[in-house]
Amino acid sequence: MHPGPGTWGSAATTLLWAALAYTLPPSARMPTAVALTVAITLIGIPAATQVARASGRKDPQFVVIDEVAGQLIALIAAPLAWKTFLAGFILFRVFDIVKPPPVRQLEKLPEGTGIVLDDVTAGGYAFVVMQLLLHFHLLK
Repeated sequence: MHPGPGTWGSAATTLLWAALAYTLPPSARMPTAVALTVAITLIGIPAATQVARASGRKDPQFVVIDEVAGQLIALIAAPLAWKTFLAGFILFRVFDIVKPPPVRQLEKLPEGTGIVLDDVTAGGYAFVVMQLLLHFHLLK
């Protein structure tokens, strides 16, 4: 197992989304990101529950589907540019690590629900900050 599997999962997600997004027409990027996020979240909750039960761990660090969902949320509607990909990656990781309210409280929900929804919410925070940075032209 690599150190920081959540960071590796977020980095891989950012790179894979960049590769996919560049192949899509601009009008399909946001709906595709939203659809993928919803699908990954809906699949991730029961999958994370099964892995948590099988491993006997409340939040197995090797489960990174939660980072995939949260990282995708951070990148929804972000322009395709290395600066926005990097900013989205950093913003999500910061919110995932710091866990501002209610992220930490959601982490306490049972099994896969808590494993996934805290990262989904961290991704939501990253999305809002990303959109504010873009809106005020602080990130181009």
